[in-house]
Amino acid sequence: MKRLRAAHVVAAIGDEAMGPSYSVPRLCRSLVDSGVEVRLHVLARGSARVASGVEVHQYAEWPGRFFRTLGVSPRMHRALVDEARHVELIHNHSLWMLPNVYPGLAVRGTTCALVTSPRGVLARWSRQRSYVRKKAMWWLGQRFTVERTTCFHATSEAECESVREMGFRAPVAIIPNGVDVPSDDVAASVKEASRRRVVFFGRIHPVKGVDRLIEAWASLQSRFADWEVDIVGPGGDSYAVEMRRLAERLACTRVHFHDAVYGDEKWKALARAELFVLPSRTENFGMTVAEALAVGVPAIVTKNAPWEGLDRERCGWWIEDGVDSLRSAMVRALSMPPDELSAMGKLGRSWMIRDFSWHSIGQRMAKTYDWIIRGGTTPSWIRVG
Repeated sequence: MKRLRAAHVVAAIGDEAMGPSYSVPRLCRSLVDSGVEVRLHVLARGSARVASGVEVHQYAEWPGRFFRTLGVSPRMHRALVDEARHVELIHNHSLWMLPNVYPGLAVRGTTCALVTSPRGVLARWSRQRSYVRKKAMWWLGQRFTVERTTCFHATSEAECESVREMGFRAPVAIIPNGVDVPSDDVAASVKEASRRRVVFFGRIHPVKGVDRLIEAWASLQSRFADWEVDIVGPGGDSYAVEMRRLAERLACTRVHFHDAVYGDEKWKALARAELFVLPSRTENFGMTVAEALAVGVPAIVTKNAPWEGLDRERCGWWIEDGVDSLRSAMVRALSMPPDELSAMGKLGRSWMIRDFSWHSIGQRMAKTYDWIIRGGTTPSWIRVG
């Protein structure tokens, strides 16, 4: 049987190895391993580092802040129009920039199927941010990509509900992001600090709820003198500065802000902790939760993120939104002896190995593509209607 050909489109791959900058290239690589011919189209920002086997095409943008905000690249548009004549499927990642509009324009009048991965931007909290700009982008052409989508890809049931809440009726394939599980040596790293560690890892952004972690810790720090909090993420923008000032204003002690780390240093930073916290206001997946569990660290995550399995797998706490709920969960976790937290972490690591390997994710996506193009029995992870 002829190999299926797919073109993937994402606005940019940053140097930060998290979020779509990690998951999109990694998905492309896993699809190649599953027998799909993949080309990735991306604006010429960052390093665009992609694993071998994935053909990458980068495109210059029009200069100027306004054009870069929109990601204006006629060359990318022309290339995708050409791709739509030669590939069976274009897979678009995210919305609200012109690289996410071009796929809808490209498939017009062709037999090329279109898959759209919202990557969290259809969640209610996200839709309300920069509302006027997004409304303008919708009428400037974003609707073409959404309305011509053959099948949506959601990373969770919650994201599938967001798609349906917007009124879109195309099938939805619910396939989580995968995670590269590090070696047993990394997962078994000895906690070398004199104090026990809570870690937040990711973008320091309003959506991530770092302020809630700081507020909760301010009321707990005197009770748990043997613990400290590490906040690890890019710290150069105004919101990160605001979070440092909040910690100072609340007289927080033993709160440490660290710049983002990647590769082996990322795994070590996670493995040194005994507890991971992600108090997000909204999250379509939460890649850092999977990474923390992969190194054997139990997690506290709000119900704004699709991690109900934390309770089922007994490797963390899936909590209601808000500071009070976070504080209560942290009291339970910080009161536990190290061996009990470690046992929870091992259960989480086993869960990641079992259900979130990229090999499994790539096979599911490849079968989704095959169903879209060739029909047949509907895979169990696809919601129709």
